[in-house]
Amino acid sequence: MQDSNDTARLIVVATPIGNLEDISPRAVRVLGEVSVLACEDTRKTRRLLQHYEIPKPATVFSYHEHNEEASGKRILGLLNEGLDVALVSDGGYPGISDPGYRIVNGAIDSGYRIEVLPGASAPPMALLLSGLPTSSYTFLGFAPRKTGARQRFLAADGDRPHTLILFESPYRVAALLRDALVALGDRKAAVCYEMTKKCERVHRGYLADLPGLMEGTSTKGEVTVVIAGNNPKLRRDRADD
Repeated sequence: MQDSNDTARLIVVATPIGNLEDISPRAVRVLGEVSVLACEDTRKTRRLLQHYEIPKPATVFSYHEHNEEASGKRILGLLNEGLDVALVSDGGYPGISDPGYRIVNGAIDSGYRIEVLPGASAPPMALLLSGLPTSSYTFLGFAPRKTGARQRFLAADGDRPHTLILFESPYRVAALLRDALVALGDRKAAVCYEMTKKCERVHRGYLADLPGLMEGTSTKGEVTVVIAGNNPKLRRDRADD
């Protein structure tokens, strides 16, 4: 337990999105020092700890979308006891299309310190892999699953010049690309699979062509899609096909 005069910390730790080498020495050190660890999936986090021979913290429990309220109260209770709590997701940053935002906000409101340990993150990596403009971009997270809602969601940014970044299930990528074509027109885009892993693949092209280029592609986990903003140099008029 910390000195009672110190403010307990909620430490948001970025973890590898694929390649286990993509973790900072600082994150390894902190995970070995904290006595409380809240993680999206305890089994996946256990493998990370074992890989780096990090001793299991005294208290390890799950914090995910299905138990955010109960586990969030537990985290605040532990912080109130003066204990630092490390928060991790299955990969990347907690709170970026993963549970984490609510407890970070709750800890701030309760007066606790927040520290973020930088590391791997899929959106900026996919942006760079895409070859599309990086001067301004918007991360949209996951699009709605239904076609109509998804097209409206994408069309809301249709007139804006910034590059768009989305997460998607591998089973819905083709549908997302088709709806993006309807909502945004035929723009340049990239579909990034298995980033940082040995089987990393990136398909680049226009929205109308990408589903064909991806035929036969299979993967597990999330896919990151990058779509050009409203720029005539990055858009192909259908009459030019």
